[in-house]
Amino acid sequence: MRCGLAPERVSFYLEAMITSGDDVTRDWLGEPGDDPNRDPIRAARASTAPTLPKRFYAEAGIAPAEGGFRLVLDGRGANTPSRRPLVVPDTVLGEALAAEWAAQETVIDPRTMPLTRLVNTTIDGVVDRRAEVAADLAAYAGTDLVAYRAGTPERLVAEQAAAWDPLVAWVADQFGARLFLAEGVMHVEQPESSVAALRAAVEAVEDPFRLAALHAITTLSGSLVIALAVLHGRLDAEQAWAAAHVDEAYQAGVWGRDAEAEARLAYRRLEFNAAASVAQRAV
Repeated sequence: MRCGLAPERVSFYLEAMITSGDDVTRDWLGEPGDDPNRDPIRAARASTAPTLPKRFYAEAGIAPAEGGFRLVLDGRGANTPSRRPLVVPDTVLGEALAAEWAAQETVIDPRTMPLTRLVNTTIDGVVDRRAEVAADLAAYAGTDLVAYRAGTPERLVAEQAAAWDPLVAWVADQFGARLFLAEGVMHVEQPESSVAALRAAVEAVEDPFRLAALHAITTLSGSLVIALAVLHGRLDAEQAWAAAHVDEAYQAGVWGRDAEAEARLAYRRLEFNAAASVAQRAV
C-alpha cells in the first residue's frame, strides 16, 4: 500500500529538473536572483517536455562557492530551475553531479540525471520547507508497504516475510516502532506510539540533502521503513530495491517480464540508487 501525496507537491519535491525553454543557457547559467518571480513548479513540470535541450557546454566541473561547491559549465556557475546557485556541501557529491553533466552527449536527458534532479529538489523544494517534507514522510508511518502482506499464494507470502520481517524487527529495535501487520489492502491502524517514533526518526534528519533522499526513497518504494533502513546503513541500495519490489519480482517470475515495464523500472532504479548514495553520505 502506498500513501499518496498531492500531485502538485510530488511534482515540486520530486520532479524538479531542467527547463527546456528557448534559452537553455540562460536557464542554467543566468545570474542568481534573475527573474525572482519564476514559478518553481512550472520549471519542474517543464522537464516533461518531449523536446530535449541540446548540450550547450563543453566541460562540466565544480568550483568552491559559499556553502560548498558549485556546478560549473564551461567555468560558469550553474543554477537550479528556481535560479538558485547549484551548490552542494562536499566534493564527493559535487564530483558525482559534474559527472552526470559530463556524461550527457548531444542532448541533456533528465532521465539519466537522477542526482541532478535530487539536488535541484533539495535546493528548491526542501531547504526552505523542511517541516512540510518531514510531515509528508511521517504520513507513510501509518501505511507502510512492509506492513501489508499477501494471504496467498504461499510462495509470495514466504518471500514477503523473508524480505520484510527483518525490517519490521529492526525498526522496532532501532526506534521503538512496533508495527501491526495486515493481510490484503484493508487499512490497519498502527499504534500512535509507533507512528510518533517514526515521525521523530524523520525529524531527526537535519541535513536537507539526506532528507530529500529519504523522501525520494520513501516515495519510490512506498516504505518509510525501507528508506530509514537505507539512511541508517541497515540496507544498501541493491538490498533496499529488492525489498521494495518483492511483489513485482514475484509477478515477473510467474508471468514473465514486460519490456516496457522493465524500461520504466530501470529509470526509477537510477533515481533510487542516486537517492541511496545521498542518504548514506557522511555528514
